[in-house]
Amino acid sequence: MSSDVRKIMVSSALPYANGYIHMGHLVEYIQSDIWARFQKQRGHICTYVCAADAHGTPIMIKARQENVSPEEMVTRVAAEQHEDLKAFDVAFDNFHTTHSPENEELTCRMFEALRDAGHIYTKTIEQAYDERENMFLPDRFVKGTCPRCKTEDQYGDSCENCGATYTPNELGDPVSVLSGTTPVWRESEHYFFRLSNFGDKLKTWIAEADLHQNITSKLEEWFEAGLQDWDISRDAPYFGFRIPGTEDKYFYVWLDAPVGYLASFLHLCREHGEPDFDEYWYPGGDTEAYHFIGKDIVYFHTLFWPAVLDGSGMRTPTSVFAHGFLTVNGKKMSKSRGTFIKARTYADNLDPSCLRYYYAAKLGPGMEDIDLNLDDFLARVNSDLVGKLVNIASRCAGFISKRFDGELAGALEDPALFARFADASEGIAEHFERREYSKAIRAVMTLADAANRYIDDKKPWVMVKDDAQADAVQLVCTQGLNMFRSLMVYLTPVVPTLADKARDLLAEESWQWSAAGTPLLGTKINKFKPLLTRVEQAQVDKMIEQSKESGAPAAPEKAEDEHITIDEFAKVDLRVARIVTAEAVEGADKLLCLSLDLGGETRQVFAGIKAAYAPSDLEGRLVVAVANLKPRKMRFGTSEGMVLAAGPGGSEIFLLSVDSGAEPGMKIK
Repeated sequence: MSSDVRKIMVSSALPYANGYIHMGHLVEYIQSDIWARFQKQRGHICTYVCAADAHGTPIMIKARQENVSPEEMVTRVAAEQHEDLKAFDVAFDNFHTTHSPENEELTCRMFEALRDAGHIYTKTIEQAYDERENMFLPDRFVKGTCPRCKTEDQYGDSCENCGATYTPNELGDPVSVLSGTTPVWRESEHYFFRLSNFGDKLKTWIAEADLHQNITSKLEEWFEAGLQDWDISRDAPYFGFRIPGTEDKYFYVWLDAPVGYLASFLHLCREHGEPDFDEYWYPGGDTEAYHFIGKDIVYFHTLFWPAVLDGSGMRTPTSVFAHGFLTVNGKKMSKSRGTFIKARTYADNLDPSCLRYYYAAKLGPGMEDIDLNLDDFLARVNSDLVGKLVNIASRCAGFISKRFDGELAGALEDPALFARFADASEGIAEHFERREYSKAIRAVMTLADAANRYIDDKKPWVMVKDDAQADAVQLVCTQGLNMFRSLMVYLTPVVPTLADKARDLLAEESWQWSAAGTPLLGTKINKFKPLLTRVEQAQVDKMIEQSKESGAPAAPEKAEDEHITIDEFAKVDLRVARIVTAEAVEGADKLLCLSLDLGGETRQVFAGIKAAYAPSDLEGRLVVAVANLKPRKMRFGTSEGMVLAAGPGGSEIFLLSVDSGAEPGMKIK
């Protein structure tokens, strides 16, 4: 094996085994699957694992509601989740469950190592107890009034209104979610993990892991607040693993859940005799391990989890990659609007390759939320995948099949142009490696535009009418198909099913990344078949309607009047502003700090345009600003207005310009 070949383990966050996979979940799995596929295509040994998160009180309660055992329910749900993920080409090397012998073995082994090293202690605590249900209540099974802002109907761990964190016994008027009764408070001895022992080691790991700035900024806040020891036990009845040496104490799900990554990997190792588990998870090896997660579980994966691994004598992850949440049409997913879409509902109506492509076109390495705008989705997929990419093959393959018995020419018509496609290889690879998928997609589509311009210029459909140009037609179409082939090699991690169809057309069995740089010449191709069809509005509409019907009942949403009066519009004070200075904001991934001249008045505005504009390009530019927006206090300072821009976000943001002659401070009417 070459010394350049890396040994990598990749994991996705574990889907909780009490519900279905939806469009929000798919951001996670598509992002990690693309990266794992890319690593394999580059020739590395990459093992991609996951598991159903099968323990905890919610599982136990849901199983009781369905009148089945927890084991039966999680087995069924896990199988359904795995099938849904496979429909979107999410190709785990192993999909297991946390309710497994491997997980129990590893969890107990790690607990005993932590205990023996002095990182575990016991303490008597007070917990909410439901006397009707005869069980202790987890924090989120208690609701009441927030002790800080007094908002009602808040969970027992944090307030959705003000963001405050607290314990259930601080709530006003607490109520059990299970029975609706008022809980009582009972004492119980619990096991705690001394996270506070690991401050220095965690800071060292954080520096070595090269975490994204979004994550390190949050970690700085948590370190400043102080590391809190973790309650890692729960009282019976509880669905999980019993703590060794106890009769009625169980591991809290957040202890055994991340161990599920290791357990799934261990199960694979034992089933196939490789890879070597110890080489990946004990000190001394040169392997790599990466966790892909959502931003809501960063704390667990960047503090608690690496500390548990280190304290039990195991290796810490190489890094942790976190992504943001999904909105649909600019809003939270909604059952009443039909935008809370199950993965299965999407797959029944639309090609999963289209969603994989659209997500990739939106995703970057940070924790920014992404929006699935269904109008933009339809337009972009039809334009990029059908109108640009597949169009190259459809315009060239038919001539090769009909006029040349399916045989490609022995040379390229424009080797220099093909070299441009080949030379893009390492740049695109670097984008994928850094999880800058949107940049990779833009680079590929720029090349697709060049390929289509070439075909438009050559017009093989005109050339073919002249028998004297037969050889030239074969050369041009061979050129076109080879450019298409290079593009498909680059997009294989993103749209693997579409890539399979492209390889079948070109009569090839597999593509390593390097294939993009070597033309396919003098070989026979298969007859062209449609690779991808346009997405129709009717398909999207049907999916939305089915989502409305299949979702659980939702509270009616306030009807929104899309129109405003002229008087309402007049309240918005739009002014011409000149950008005096523009600077990057330390600790912010997408913000620039702008100093705006509004005609004798200077304002500070934070704008999320860093991905689209370099600060030096903005100074002196005239823009449109909202002058009467209420100032917003941010961690970096106070933003005193807003500059107007258009576009879906990320690097596709376009500031609104003002004609020359306008002066700062002028009102826009």
